[in-house]
Amino acid sequence: MSAIANTPTPPYYAVIFTSTRTEKEDGYNEMAARMVELAQQQPGFLGIESAREELGITVSYWADLEAIKKWKANSEHLQAQKSGRKSWYDSFKVRISKVERDYGI
Repeated sequence: MSAIANTPTPPYYAVIFTSTRTEKEDGYNEMAARMVELAQQQPGFLGIESAREELGITVSYWADLEAIKKWKANSEHLQAQKSGRKSWYDSFKVRISKVERDYGI
């Protein structure tokens, strides 16, 4: 996977997940990898970018709001969310934005 997602011509949507972690690992890396794998299988998924230092930021890109809604409700994703709240995250914030324009080299 490329570090920068290859997204289509806008408009599309970005889900921005910002988090701070606890010290607990308890399968976190495996679950994170599984969530990327599972998201890639979802209709409307366009790509993902992620970085973690003290603050983690993951941006996933989606074709439309309905695709985001279905991803949020995916049963395996729901279990990961539950584990995250219980064990892996001190804090997190989810933001959903419509991408109107993008450019780069």
